[in-house]
Amino acid sequence: MTEKYRPVRDIQPAPAAMQTTKQAGHPAVRSLIAILSVLVLFISGLGYFAVGKVGDVANAGNLSLGGGLGVLDGEAKDGATDILLVGSDSRSDARGNTLSEEELAMLRAGDEENDNTDTIMVIRVPNDGSSATAVSIPRDTYIHDEEYGNMKINGVYGAYKDARRTELMDQGLTNESELETRAKESGREGLIGAVSDLTGITVDHYAEIGLLGFVLLTDAVGGVEVCLNNAVDEPLSGANFPAGRQTLGGSDALSYVRQRHDLPRGDLDRIVRQQSYMASLVNQVLSSGTLTNPSKLNALADAVMRSVIIDDGWDVMGFATQLQNLAGGNVTFGTIPVTSIDGTGDYGESVVTVDVAQVHRFFEEALGGQEPTDANTDEQSAEQSGDQPADQGPDLSAVEVHVLNASYEEGLANGIAAYLEENGYTISETGNAVEGLYYESQVLAADENSEQALAISEALGGLPIYVNSSLDENTVIVVSSGDYAGPTAEANAASSTVGQPGADVGAPIESPEFDAGGDGPRCVN
Repeated sequence: MTEKYRPVRDIQPAPAAMQTTKQAGHPAVRSLIAILSVLVLFISGLGYFAVGKVGDVANAGNLSLGGGLGVLDGEAKDGATDILLVGSDSRSDARGNTLSEEELAMLRAGDEENDNTDTIMVIRVPNDGSSATAVSIPRDTYIHDEEYGNMKINGVYGAYKDARRTELMDQGLTNESELETRAKESGREGLIGAVSDLTGITVDHYAEIGLLGFVLLTDAVGGVEVCLNNAVDEPLSGANFPAGRQTLGGSDALSYVRQRHDLPRGDLDRIVRQQSYMASLVNQVLSSGTLTNPSKLNALADAVMRSVIIDDGWDVMGFATQLQNLAGGNVTFGTIPVTSIDGTGDYGESVVTVDVAQVHRFFEEALGGQEPTDANTDEQSAEQSGDQPADQGPDLSAVEVHVLNASYEEGLANGIAAYLEENGYTISETGNAVEGLYYESQVLAADENSEQALAISEALGGLPIYVNSSLDENTVIVVSSGDYAGPTAEANAASSTVGQPGADVGAPIESPEFDAGGDGPRCVN
């Protein structure tokens, strides 16, 4: 049976005498190590993703996915490579070998294994390799899965894996190794589908790592410097550190990035801590002698071989060459906007709620635009053939639309925004209007004769247009009050919040964004 996901091949390192500074400093090799410690950057309390070994990596055929997702072929047709990086709470290595008692003790995470993917990150690298954007998805993000209903996104992998395992056993399969391999494939496919639905992007490549990888890779570079605003002592994660700048080895670093209790914003602050750690690591590796140190390169490569699983068909050396000029200041980190961090799920569980339409817009803006659609392709074909498309009215993309809810109907602004977005408009913001300011639904624009404002008014059932002189000609505000009788998105379940938001619901809760440049670690909670 051909495996769809494989660990990096176990290739013996070249003798130390052969690993000269010149060889280690070759652009392709430097880029490959940049993947190790920079780009395919993967930490999140559960792991650190890195691909490759100086000179060689594993390759195999394409990974075919179920659910209409096609093939992970890495063609990056939208102008960028989108990588899904996943950290699993695994007590085994990339080859399925159970960790030793000594290694388990080093993790400080106990020996109870589960199938939660508590770290989920999307990294986008444009085809010119000039930058990298890493966006984290909170583990408790509450989503609607077509197969299993409402659930936390970190439980998707386990749900699909368990269901497939049961199905295979019912079919008479008894080989434990094959059962586990095929069940995990289904788990990965289910998670890829869930992330694609939430973000609106197409996943080009997949990478997965367990707890051990983070510790080994951190120790391989000699530890990483961090900075805390305040001293911490949290026994569940083992995090016990003074305030200020300090360098952490692998075990301490794992405790540092796993802590989420006793943090002001819980998992969101843990993500910020993880990202600041990654930024410091990226900066350290790119600005120090790591890339030209044979012993550190060997240690990194050995750690990767025990830790990393990637999809087949990934030309890692080609990808490394693509990244050869990447600099720390061009590696940025962010987190999806959420609507509440203390929401409640269907069974009373604590969840993070999101608005899928907001998340889609965030990725479109943060990751450099939308993927091509059939309509875009048709228009480009018409231009190339010399045919001029028919007059389609005002340029919808030229106006930014803000939708405000002045009613007591929850989700009304989101429904209107989703409807307008389905019809080609760019939604810049959805939120609540200032209480008592508006008493009827309306459209606000700089000019009452604006073509865009008139088109929006007509699309929403003939809302009155009022002039607001503070707006520019490319901005329109839609206010929905209790009298609104126009259309909203019929399939609003895909753009509204799943679960019950907490008391902090309101404007999107956004985390800080920062890069891996600078001359020291970012201080965090």
